[in-house]
Amino acid sequence: MQKEIFVNVNPTEVRVAIREQGDLVEFLVERPDDRRIVGNVYKGVVKAVLPGIQAAFVDIGMEKAGFLHVSDVAEGESKLADLENEGVGGPRRGRREPVQYPPIETLLKKGDTVKVQIIKEPIGTKGPRLSAQLSLPGKFCVVMPGLEYIGISRKILDRQERVRLKRIVQKAKPRGYATIVRTAGEGVEEAQLEHDITSQVEIHRKLEERDQRGKAPCRLHEEVGMVIGLVRDLFDEEVKRLLIDDEDEHHKLEEYIHGFAPELERRVLFYREKEPIFDHFGIETELEKVMRRQVWLKKGGYLLFDHTEALVAIDINTGKFVGKKSQSETIFQTNIYAAREVARQLRLRDIGGIIVIDFIDMDREGDKQRVVAELKNSMRRDRARTKIFDITPLGLVEMSRKRVRPSLIHFYNEDCSYCNGSGHILTSESLSNRVETILRRIAARVRERKFQVRVNPVLAHYLRVNRIEILRDLEEEYRVELHLLDDPRLHREHFEVTTLETGRDLLAAVTR
Repeated sequence: MQKEIFVNVNPTEVRVAIREQGDLVEFLVERPDDRRIVGNVYKGVVKAVLPGIQAAFVDIGMEKAGFLHVSDVAEGESKLADLENEGVGGPRRGRREPVQYPPIETLLKKGDTVKVQIIKEPIGTKGPRLSAQLSLPGKFCVVMPGLEYIGISRKILDRQERVRLKRIVQKAKPRGYATIVRTAGEGVEEAQLEHDITSQVEIHRKLEERDQRGKAPCRLHEEVGMVIGLVRDLFDEEVKRLLIDDEDEHHKLEEYIHGFAPELERRVLFYREKEPIFDHFGIETELEKVMRRQVWLKKGGYLLFDHTEALVAIDINTGKFVGKKSQSETIFQTNIYAAREVARQLRLRDIGGIIVIDFIDMDREGDKQRVVAELKNSMRRDRARTKIFDITPLGLVEMSRKRVRPSLIHFYNEDCSYCNGSGHILTSESLSNRVETILRRIAARVRERKFQVRVNPVLAHYLRVNRIEILRDLEEEYRVELHLLDDPRLHREHFEVTTLETGRDLLAAVTR
């Protein structure tokens, strides 16, 4: 599959767009004050140990303490298996028994210093997720200090190649370092693998030197920047070209790629045109659609994305698509198009956590299986670890996608200050009913007879046009005077009721 990578560098942010077969599939962004911190290593101080949840909170010098679960202190084989599998494609071979971990209080106590690595960025109100088992990734290998193990990516299937790689690693790695050969290591020369392992071991040794000198909390190691990290993890024979619009960053990339794949260096190009790079290649237009709730499919169907605290719900509709044969065939085709587009959108929007997809109901069992198979096949290109379950009787597919950082919509957006993130406000009719109810309560409870009612101009107009007779009946019934005033400073759902003579807050008097 042919890939293209486009990098836009400016003083406020660095943006990276990845296309596969001409389709935009990934978008990454990094800002100077909001750099990605997954992979950073810190010397932290244990602030609290909580046996009830088998976890500790660790101060690493950030605004929020990091969360360290017992499984990330004594994880051993489970961590190695995840790395060897590289989190892609289906279940692991065999079924592991649930791991029984020792009590967290036997491993850590308040005030301990501990070396930890960030494995998940802060999301919402949660601090970063930490691990005490370090993993240092290179282009071809991942090195894990403190363990003795040699592993080969399960996606390298050739038996002779696996034997060759294992022999090279046995020769190159020092004692006390587990080493996993990544998929990118397949077919790589011995000298390149040895250099990759040596580089990561040297990083760890420097990290240990800083650990001896540094006072907790402090940072011991910073992961490479977004662009270099992306090139390290993605740049291979499938990448047709990488275009970058900053000359200094272009030179840095050339030097980095020359170190592990000089034959690919010619594919790193400096974009020289005056037109912005994302405009020139039509990426900016595509990115404008990423934040939308609705995504149109081929033939006229569409998806709807709704984010909640616990999960993301995706609804599929036929929309304008009427098909040519039968209703069941139209529904099936819409679901197939949707499965492909859902996989692309999850990568593009970087949506993680629990995801529920509401496919259109299908009667034929074979159609259901083909739709789920299409979704699983489309997700194979995703670098994040995913798990997809079969379709339920209600037509739902439940899946999970590993969440490492906030999704794109949360990175770029904040809750609306007007609706507080709900996406809804009360109708004018509902607000009018509320105002009338409160006025009746006030008129029945207070002695004052002249009320000043301040409301948003939109509500004031509705009251004057649609409720003026009701307000007059209220005045007559309770023998009061109502003076309605427009106040553009007020939120549409807020209003004030005061006495005309003294300005006393009557609303507060009856709602305490």
